[in-house]
Amino acid sequence: MFVALPQDGGLTPQRPQLTLGTKIRMINWGLVFLVCLITSVGIAMLYSAAGGQWDPWAKSQMIRFAPGFVLMLIIALVDIRLWMRFAYGIYCVVFLLLVAVEIMGHIGMGAQRWINLGFFVLQPSELMKPALALALARYFHGLTLEQIGRPLMLIPPLILVFAPVGLVLLQPNLGTSLLLIMGSGAIFFAAGVRIWKFLLAIGAGLAVIPIGWEMLHDYQRQRVYTFLEPETDPLGAGYNIIQSKIALGSGGLFGKGFMMGSQSQLMFLPEKHTDFIFVVLAEELGMAGALALLFLYCLMLVYGVVIALSARNQFGRLVGVGLTTQFFLYMFVNVAMVMGLIPVVGIPLPLVSYGGTAMMTLLICVGFLLSVSVHREIRIPRSGISDL
Repeated sequence: MFVALPQDGGLTPQRPQLTLGTKIRMINWGLVFLVCLITSVGIAMLYSAAGGQWDPWAKSQMIRFAPGFVLMLIIALVDIRLWMRFAYGIYCVVFLLLVAVEIMGHIGMGAQRWINLGFFVLQPSELMKPALALALARYFHGLTLEQIGRPLMLIPPLILVFAPVGLVLLQPNLGTSLLLIMGSGAIFFAAGVRIWKFLLAIGAGLAVIPIGWEMLHDYQRQRVYTFLEPETDPLGAGYNIIQSKIALGSGGLFGKGFMMGSQSQLMFLPEKHTDFIFVVLAEELGMAGALALLFLYCLMLVYGVVIALSARNQFGRLVGVGLTTQFFLYMFVNVAMVMGLIPVVGIPLPLVSYGGTAMMTLLICVGFLLSVSVHREIRIPRSGISDL
């Protein structure tokens, strides 16, 4: 649907005089309302998961949401041409943070993925998702379709993708690595990269699966075994997904009632505030509540697609496509994971699961989407980067 997006090659850069008040009015407040609504659902579920207590999760989530919300609006009001100018710089800063994780990273749950700032534990791999989308969008913005068709022109963006992916794999964090690759693939596709090149890449990926399997950590292999046959170790590796399926099934059509879920309230459900928060909602509010939340997510995806298509500059379109794809991957992978459709990979449910960096990253992504929307009428020529 996004292939062969029109380029703005011979256009003169337009500089509409948008005052702060005009920009505020142009913000897509429908999308902002959806973000607040979904976050409120998450806070309610965290309150329930804690047995009707604001501590330790619901209160912290609200405190984290406040500065993230302000940051989201600030990002939305900044001229998109400035984000284009600093796209590579933002990427480099986040990449250096990934390098710092390898040198001085904070170890938790058997992995080295965080940097402890004292007041906040930062996970740079999450921040790489919007940073990578900005860098790829800037690169492809400056190319014609003819240039994109040349294989050598794809080497720089592939380096932009696989350099951080390699560092994230060292943490180890296979789930986030795959999300970075798939989200980047959407930008490549939207920029006009031919389908046969994707098929070639997929074929190469399938060919190296045996090698990749040998490189996986033991716990990662165990997740695959558990996905295939969770009943072989119901009290060990298969416990999480079995309890998740029990909770999902016991919720029925309308659920057991708020704070009445037996699996979550009686502590049978593991990681109920992070990876399995969707299961808490489905058990207490039933299939109706789960579908209602998925409907809200679908509305956000529609907003993202409409924003991407309405942008009159290639940079904005590609940023919109990349960030909307990332949001979809967050949602899809988490829901499929807790339903047992894919192996457990530790991806949070967007704006609902407890987590500081994940929530901040998603609000940053929404901020960039809003910026694309506010500045959608701005045209940026391919050769106009020096004029920004």
